[in-house]
Amino acid sequence: MTKKDLANILNKNLGISLKETAKIVDRFFELIIKSLSNGEDVKLPGFGSIKIQSRKSRLGRNPTTGEPIQIAERKAIVFRPSKELKKKLNANEEGS
Repeated sequence: MTKKDLANILNKNLGISLKETAKIVDRFFELIIKSLSNGEDVKLPGFGSIKIQSRKSRLGRNPTTGEPIQIAERKAIVFRPSKELKKKLNANEEGS
């Protein structure tokens, strides 16, 4: 599913113009990005939570040459699905 698909669904379900629904979807993602950039966790009840986790610097290996390389400290985005989402996904698999 793409942002355009989300805008189309909102357009059909809410009766708002496609231009407006596209703005709503874009703004929604902008708010999530801004919150994560400010170090805040994003919690979406019934769906899951998104947060930033710091990864420490570590020693890795170049897969081609086997040469050791230093991997810099970085931030990673972590998504944790809610219990409800996990139940729904697993219920669909059992029903198949």
